[in-house]
Order: sequence, then structure tokens, then C-alpha cells
Amino acid sequence: MKIALTGGIACGKSLFAKFLRELGIHVLDADDVVHELEAPGGAAVSAIVARFGSDVLAPDGGIDRAALAARVFSDPAARVDLEAIVFPLVRSRLRESGTPAASPSPSFTIHVIPLLFESHWESDYDILLCIASPVDLQISRMMQSRGYSRAHAEARLAAQWPVSEKAARCHYTVMNDSTPEHLRDEAQRLVAWLKEQIENECRRKE
Repeated sequence: MKIALTGGIACGKSLFAKFLRELGIHVLDADDVVHELEAPGGAAVSAIVARFGSDVLAPDGGIDRAALAARVFSDPAARVDLEAIVFPLVRSRLRESGTPAASPSPSFTIHVIPLLFESHWESDYDILLCIASPVDLQISRMMQSRGYSRAHAEARLAAQWPVSEKAARCHYTVMNDSTPEHLRDEAQRLVAWLKEQIENECRRKE
């Protein structure tokens, strides 16, 4: 079964993914794929430079992500152009991925895709998971950990679907509004739930 985890900005997807990996789950993050595509020699570099110019090229031959973000964040048309370059490559890479043969039990893969619904990839997956936080907490985290102003944090939120809407479209939602220890416990509960879903599906197909 194909499983995707989404959520809002500053909802704790990276920390939650860390806890899932500690439980033996193979996790592939779409953001990591983007970094690979935009690194020196990456498959997206030439097309991004052709569209946005050499100003977004870093000295090492990769993409200067800060310069690119500055170009596209305030320009919806530029963001659409960037997504048209990067999204198909990311989707292809995710579709090609699988669970490593040497992966310990439970052996399944979860794809972490922040823009799952914005990119309309939800039909690629059998189980949709969401990690959510209250909006005020998302803003507070962005201001504290990323140094954003409140206005900038609110603008980043406005550029994505509301996390409440994402949660409403998912099969399982984790609310991250407490401590890291609580989130670790939620990861254990989620893995138990996923194993049950997969076992039920296997019995159904027998």
C-alpha cells in the first residue's frame, strides 16, 4: 500500500519523520528529493537557470535556494513556473522508490509530501496521513525557530492549503500541539494503526 504524510508548515513533519525512522519505517521526504534535484549536477538545475537566470545559480553549480525562494515567493506566476519544472521530477522519483530489501519489519515506505494536495498527487496513494498544529502555534514556531516576522509567517501559511482542510481529507491525523515526547508516542500509535490497515488489506486479498 502506498502511504503519504502531509501537513502544514511548522507542524513538525521532520521531527515526526525522525521518530518514524527510529521505529524502522522507511521514510522518503519530497523536500530531500528537491534538494537533490537542485544540487550541483541535479536534474532540475539547467531548467531552473534557463527560466530564472544565472542569479539563482550558486558558486558550486547548484541552485542558490535562498535566491530562488526570494524570486518565487512573492510572484505567483514564477512559483507556478518553478513547480512545473520540479514537481514532475519529484513525482517520478517518488514513484520509482520502494521499500529497501533489507528494511526491518515493519517494512513499508511513507512519502513525506508537504504539498500533496496543492500538487494534486493524493490519488497516487492508498493511505493519506496528516500532521497538524493550531495556526497560532505554527506562526509561533516559525517566528521562534526560523526568525520570521509575524507578517512573513502569515504569508507563508497563506501560500499553502489550511492544515485543517488537509486533515479533513486524510485517513489519519496526528495533532502536534504538545511535547516531542508526545509526538514520539503518536508515531508509535500511527505505526500500529498502519500495520493493522496493511494486515487487513492482505487478508482481504487472500
